[in-house]
Parts: sequence; structure tokens; C-alpha cells
Amino acid sequence: MEALDSGDKVGDRRLLIIIFCLVLLTASIAHGAGVTIITHGFNGNVTDWVIPMAQKIPNYDLFPGSSYSCYEMIVGSDYSVSMYRIGGVSPTASDSGEIIIKLDWSALSVDPFTSSTDVALSVVPALLSTTFISELGGRSLTEFPIHLIGHSRGGSVVSEMARLLGSQGVWVDHLTTLDPHPVAFYGDAEINLYRNTLFADNYSQTNPGLTCPNGETVFGAYNRYLANLQGGYDCGHSDVHLWYQGTIDWFTTPSTDTQATITSSERSTWWTDSEYSGLIAGFKWSLIGRGNRLTAYEPAGAGTGRVRDGYNQIWEFGAGRSGNRSSLPSNNGNWPNIVKFDVTGSNVVVVGSSVTNKYYYQFAQSASPTATVQIFLDFDANPYNGDSSQVFQMTETGTGTSVMRSRTVSFNATNAPGQYFVYAKVTGGGHVRYLHAPEKLTIVPVPDTTKPTISITYPLAMLRLSNSVVTVEGKASDNVAVSNVLYSVNGSDFQAATGTT
Repeated sequence: MEALDSGDKVGDRRLLIIIFCLVLLTASIAHGAGVTIITHGFNGNVTDWVIPMAQKIPNYDLFPGSSYSCYEMIVGSDYSVSMYRIGGVSPTASDSGEIIIKLDWSALSVDPFTSSTDVALSVVPALLSTTFISELGGRSLTEFPIHLIGHSRGGSVVSEMARLLGSQGVWVDHLTTLDPHPVAFYGDAEINLYRNTLFADNYSQTNPGLTCPNGETVFGAYNRYLANLQGGYDCGHSDVHLWYQGTIDWFTTPSTDTQATITSSERSTWWTDSEYSGLIAGFKWSLIGRGNRLTAYEPAGAGTGRVRDGYNQIWEFGAGRSGNRSSLPSNNGNWPNIVKFDVTGSNVVVVGSSVTNKYYYQFAQSASPTATVQIFLDFDANPYNGDSSQVFQMTETGTGTSVMRSRTVSFNATNAPGQYFVYAKVTGGGHVRYLHAPEKLTIVPVPDTTKPTISITYPLAMLRLSNSVVTVEGKASDNVAVSNVLYSVNGSDFQAATGTT
């Protein structure tokens, strides 16, 4: 019997990860067209770790395209907000539709007179504006599903951003807090999850030292306590965002954010065995990661918290019912939302077959304003670049603030055979929002079940032939086409020398 040392265990785990990844890559993953916003905390900036983290996202194995848009959003000391594209292509030209934003409020992060709410109040109007980014051509950043990621005080900033978006009726798909640490002295808002946040996850640690801040749990989120953050930074508070980067850049060891490094030691101790060294953790629960947010899986072990605990349970989306969200202090309901959208039947269909879809919809207005829901098939993940076709349309009325409407609809897959991204578009109150289904739709040709017919026209049956070379003539026909004809004499096959019909 041969002993297995720790190096062998790491190698075996790496092999399992490779196999698991190959399985994922063969799946028809489809999510696209989203906005990811990452921000820092006290005395932070986007250069140290935010930009390096963001740069890993387009290399994630399930990223839905080869091109993307990357911006830096800067909040000045006078609360002015500016935006610069620092990577990628124009949002209307990418094949993924993904927009990645590094939010830099470093000019205000140590100002004792600036709270997290002040920062959020500066940023959210820019997200809602149709003129803030000229490259969007009159469109708003809030048209796409939003993933907000904030570290330390930045956790309070993104929580307040979600609240302010909710006051306009805008749903936030995903809120991620990394060792959140609001500072009461600065007037930071406590971190709260509101009815307009679909999924929330929180990652925190407790450092025994006095100089390193500690994070906190967030009620209503999937809370993952990180107990083994040894290595990386000198401070566990910063190790939390390094841990999260390790779930984006999960296949690289060593992996660095330019300030600290995940080595093989961290890979083997920072994640549990079931998290596969970062593969099934953290960023996996984003729309890009395509993890099952409704799973009862407990990554850190029994009794430590289920992933589905972070799913919005005010409405029945599949995670049960509980009061795990707070009511919004205000909601003018200006924006319509497709909150959840799925192809509920088979995603492989024959041309002309019916495709079943289900969407969850909210437009927090009275019944009289209406919104239009459309479903499109698209060759890539970006609804802005003009290569999609509409397959369904329906008019919906307002729902009010306390109602979530679900509807099952269908369309006929008359498009040409191929693979398509499927997305829903809702238009109402002068605003538009988009959401992709989790998987691609594959349309295949109608199978040909009619057999071809063949006959030998010469020589005739029972005809006696004396010459040694015989010309054989035949006829073949089919309802689609005949590609070739083979003749067989005494068990030997040969190709027809002339054309067939």
C-alpha cells in the first residue's frame, strides 16, 4: 500500500477541478449583459486591488464572450462624478454585453464629514442617467442586471446604492459585501438588505489584533465566515477581498492582486474541500458564475449557512418564504423589472417547436400604466449590437410595490437551426431593462424520417446477359436530397459512376 502525502491530495483535487471545469464548459451557459460595480473602503483606492480583481473577470471560465467594457468611475472631493473607459470596447460593440466598473471614492474615504450615504447619493443618479456615458447612446447603466461588490466601508456604500436604486423601482440582482465595516463616526448607514435585492452574499472574518478591522454578518444574506485566513496580507480584513478574487481567478496559483498573493498554502486552507480551492465559492454565485443560488448547499459545513439563505424570500422565487428583506423607505416605481427569467422546458428543440418561458415581473405602479415584455433570440450576449430577433411580446399592467407577478409564456422556434442567447426586455415608464435566461436555446433541424426510394432500371429482371461487362442503371429519389448511390454485386460495393436523381 502506498501512502498519500499532502502534495498528492492537492494534485488529486486539482484533477477533480479540471474534470469539473470541462463539464461546465460543455454546458450551454448563456448569461450576458450585466453591470458589475466594485468598490473599496476607508483610505482605499481602485489601483491597489480593485482594478486587478476586475481584470480577472473577463478571464473567468464561464464569461459569456471575448470582449467587454471596463470603466473607472471617480467621485471627486466636491461629490462630482466622472467616468472613463480604461479597457475593453464600447458597450454597443462587445459580444458579452458585460460592463465592469471600478468605483473610486478615495477623495472622500477619509473625510469625517462624508458618510457612505453621501457617496451613494452621488453615484446613483449617474447610474440612472441616459447621458452619463455617451458610448451607451442614450441608454442607462441600470438597464442591465446589477452586481454591487463593496469592501469594508464600501459594503455600506453599495448597500445604500441598492436602497437608492430601489427608491426608483430598480431591482438589484446581486449585492456582495466583503468584510463590511460601516464607521459610525462618519455617519455610515448600517448595512441592510431591501426588497429590491434578489440575492446577497457576505464574507467576513474576525481578527484577534486591535489594528485590523473586523467585518460583520448581514441579516438576510448568505453569510460565509472565513476562519482560516493565514497568509496573504498582514491583515485578515484585506485577506477577505483577496479570498474573493481567488474565486474569480480560481484556476491560477499563485494568484496576485498586485499587493498580496494566494499561494498553494492559501489554496489548501482558505477554502473547504467542497469549495474546491475556490471554484465553488464566492464569485460562483454571480450571474456570470452561474451557480445555483437556490441550493441548500452549506459550503463551510453543516449549520454554517446555506447559499439559498441569501435569496430574496419576501416573494416565492423558490427559496421559501421568510422576512429576510426590509421594506424600502420609499419606492416611486418608475422602473419596470424582469426579476427572474428562465427557459422552463427543454432548451434543445426542433425548428417550429414551442419553447416555454417563465418570467417574474414587477412594475411598482398602479394597474393603469402598462409595460411591454418582449423575448428575443440573439447570436451573442449583447442586446445592444443589433443581431437579435423578437419572438414574443406581451403587455403587462402595473403590479404595485407589494406584488410580484409571474407568467408562463411560449413562442415557436422558427429561427434557423443554431444556438441562441435568450433574453427578456421590459419597457415601461420611459425605461428599459434586460435579463438573459441562464442557458442558451439550441434549435435543431426537423429530422428526416422518410426513407429514400431506389430501383434498378437496367438490366431488367430475368434478363440473360452474355457479355462480361454490364452497364447497370438505376434511379434514386428522396424528399430532401440524394447525396450518393452505392451498387452492390456479390457483396462488393461500388460508387455510381454517373449522376443520380
